[in-house]
Amino acid sequence: MSFELTGKLSEKFDAVQISEKFKKREFVIEKSEQAGSTSFTNYIKFQLSNDRCNLIENINPGSDIKVSFNIKGNRWEKDGKVSFFTNLEAWRIEAVSNASGLTTENLPEIPADFEAPPLGNDDLPF
Repeated sequence: MSFELTGKLSEKFDAVQISEKFKKREFVIEKSEQAGSTSFTNYIKFQLSNDRCNLIENINPGSDIKVSFNIKGNRWEKDGKVSFFTNLEAWRIEAVSNASGLTTENLPEIPADFEAPPLGNDDLPF
């Protein structure tokens, strides 16, 4: 199952060689949301692995990005004790271009008296 999240790159860390066959690199997205009159910010940590570790290389902190990722869960047992881990495994990172300078925070407001044109027959062949 695949998910997407758009936010601002807050932190990116160096790649770490875990074993001969496994390397990982972590990064954090800052995601601000408005719930009624309350604003809150989440910091979501993602992981890149092996040949994907370079996906974040040319992206600077503060840049808006869209991350495509999978949720991976693992079970680990040692000395009879069982632990579970969840990782957000990123597999694609795209820069969010904002050529107009508009963001969700500074989009123009729609006037309260605005009426959209009615939907209906417009005689278009498609």
